[in-house]
Amino acid sequence: MQLFVNQLTNVDFSFLDAERGMVGETWLASALLNGALDEQGMVCDFGVVKKTLRNWLDDELDHRLLVPTQSANLTIEYNAERVQLQWQSQRGSIELDCPLEAVALVDADVINDATVSRWCIAQLAEHFPISVEQLQLTFEPEAIDAAFYHYSHGLKKHNGNCQRIAHGHRSRIEISVDEARSAALESEWAERWRDIYIGTESDLIGETASHYEFAYTAPQGYFKLKIEKQHCYLMDTETTVELIATHLAKVIKRELPDNAVQVRAFEGLHKGAVAFA
Repeated sequence: MQLFVNQLTNVDFSFLDAERGMVGETWLASALLNGALDEQGMVCDFGVVKKTLRNWLDDELDHRLLVPTQSANLTIEYNAERVQLQWQSQRGSIELDCPLEAVALVDADVINDATVSRWCIAQLAEHFPISVEQLQLTFEPEAIDAAFYHYSHGLKKHNGNCQRIAHGHRSRIEISVDEARSAALESEWAERWRDIYIGTESDLIGETASHYEFAYTAPQGYFKLKIEKQHCYLMDTETTVELIATHLAKVIKRELPDNAVQVRAFEGLHKGAVAFA
């Protein structure tokens, strides 16, 4: 007998990739369990499955940076409290110093849906109420038939896990001019922000010819990130989805001063903000 829970939850995170650098991502998680029926006529109570898996994914994957610890591109040192790493990709180098709780150290040489699934199942062995050999966990991105982009950021003023300096999302972008959707503008911004790090200017503590260095202290601790300029976009505000939508609307309005502009910026799945200019 099999028990399934489709689209149990979604996770927003960033990961390190050998070609793309730091990539913001959003995945839908689904579960399938194999087992015999118990005295209640169940493989496992749906409530137990959903609560256990959702809580674990929220705690251990969501709003973290996924790091493939077996990759030759990685240099890393960590202890029970902090992690320092360097990553070299085809898009340049990244350096990160942050609390250990802001990353997920995935025992794999590459981050993808299959390697993350295997790692999660292994980690769940101590938490799941039945043998994890009976558990299958799958991840998939949202089906988007229009423009979208992958972005990473951090929100130092946030009391929750959004304060982590290297987490991200895969997000739709909808732009209307005079109440008509503009596929051209949506595609333009999606390409401009492909695999982007959106940083706040006030978080800059230094720069070189090639890199920006961001740092701040938040409730979870001290965060520092060094990343190549060509893969960054700077804003003069925090990078909440509300302020991202506002920023985009203002920039587009400057280019189209005689038109009414509306921006619907998404933060991952089924949520976001609308701004007008």
